[in-house]
Amino acid sequence: MARKETNRTSDTNGQIATLGPEVSDQSVRELAQVFKLLSDETRLRILFYLALSPNGELHVTDLCQRLGQSQPAVSHHLALLRVSGLIESRREGKHNFYCVRTDHFGELLLSLFSAAGEIPRNKKYRFHDFVLSYSGE
Repeated sequence: MARKETNRTSDTNGQIATLGPEVSDQSVRELAQVFKLLSDETRLRILFYLALSPNGELHVTDLCQRLGQSQPAVSHHLALLRVSGLIESRREGKHNFYCVRTDHFGELLLSLFSAAGEIPRNKKYRFHDFVLSYSGE
């Protein structure tokens, strides 16, 4: 995710304020697409089930049972997530297994935070009871 370095100024009450880095239009569009995709409750549940599964992957039938939805409906959601790059599939005989692409999630988070001005190396961010940390490489 790229960002533009700008030093735009705005006049507020006679004072000039310098604004921070500006996120590129392309980056905003890409993130908006991901957030739209994740705004669907079923797709979000699919990601949670995949991320929390003991093997790191689930068969389509397992997801159908957990979600209480038909195979065509679940397959539709899986296809959208797969095309977006958030999950990947593996075929074993007649069965498809899906798992989360953790590298892609990491890239999205890194892009999101770096767009705010700096890459968050060795930092921790608290979200209520959760802590997100990034050590960087």
